[in-house]
Amino acid sequence: MSTQSIDVSSLVQPDLEALRRTVRSLCEGFEDEYWRETDQNRRYPQEFVDTLTNSGLLAALIPATYGGLGYGLTAASVIMEEINRSGGHSAACHAQMYTMGALLRHGSEEQKDAYLPEIAAGRLRLQAFSITEDKAGSDTTSIETIAIRDGDDYVITGHKSWTSRIDESDLALVLARTSPKGQQRTKGLTLFLVDLREVRAEQPESLEVVKVRTMFNYATNQIHYHGMRAPASAVIGEVDNGFEYVIDGWNAERILLAAEAVGDGYWFTQRATDYANSREVFGRKIGANQGVQFPIVDAYMKLRAADLMRFEAARLFDAGLPCGAEANMAKHLASDASWEAANAALNTHGGYGFVDEYDVERKFRETRMYQVAPVNNNMIKAFIGTKVLGLPRSY
Repeated sequence: MSTQSIDVSSLVQPDLEALRRTVRSLCEGFEDEYWRETDQNRRYPQEFVDTLTNSGLLAALIPATYGGLGYGLTAASVIMEEINRSGGHSAACHAQMYTMGALLRHGSEEQKDAYLPEIAAGRLRLQAFSITEDKAGSDTTSIETIAIRDGDDYVITGHKSWTSRIDESDLALVLARTSPKGQQRTKGLTLFLVDLREVRAEQPESLEVVKVRTMFNYATNQIHYHGMRAPASAVIGEVDNGFEYVIDGWNAERILLAAEAVGDGYWFTQRATDYANSREVFGRKIGANQGVQFPIVDAYMKLRAADLMRFEAARLFDAGLPCGAEANMAKHLASDASWEAANAALNTHGGYGFVDEYDVERKFRETRMYQVAPVNNNMIKAFIGTKVLGLPRSY
């Protein structure tokens, strides 16, 4: 992690248990029926996001000088965990947490002064992250969207996939190629902070949004930029160095999503335990059967271990220390543990696990994502093998 523009000693370290209670109290207003309805209708949970925004929790990582809470990533991860642990789905708003780093660490003072107080106050949302393309996939350096300088503007043309929440966002971070791809593969890409309000008002034809329906409620889209103009002042950091700013946020993203997976896992183990303690078959509680009990126990123990790795990765991040290995391992371990817990919960419920009113099938679909996004677990294994253990790179 880069520590540019960050004074880690200024991070607020709140009482995490008190923070948990605050988030749980907020989530109590959004019960299973709410999340079930938004999932079934693929409706953005606007009411929940509004409530979270108004509470100030969505501005957890914004420094207090800009009106935010000034928390470190450890506290932010607890917020995401508790949303999922309550039965909610933090994917509706988590991007504002992990995209914030690009603006905080690499944005100009003018950009931070203009946007951070508005985001902290809930008057602006930075939820859209427009990076991935169909042909490039995980190879971000191979993206083909281009931005050509034209006077005081850049003209952006190209296609993006998996650009989520753009209709629910006022700002978007867009990565585009500004110089031809050369020997330094990571150079030539520039990150733009695009004000979508201006685009929609002045050049709506330049932004084409095609909604994509997925297996769970995730407001994602295919985007086509048709000569969209962005002022030169929208550039984050230096021209051609945008890839550096994108990867600078990857550790935060992995840690936060690990926390979400942990939250899911605790939800599954609790639901499975509750059902096993209440369901009677042949005159006895099904939880008395070791075939039911042991899978829940196995999943819980693996969750606890993954949780420890999450906190270790977050501790290193907040201290401004290298944490790439820990962030990746936390994401891998947590996603595997949550998936094992999901299967244990489904098996415990039997046929009722497939019935929507029990919510297991909904959370089952939601938690499956963590093994694939934001990075496939096999890629994490390759990273740990070559970068941490020193094994030869496979081809």
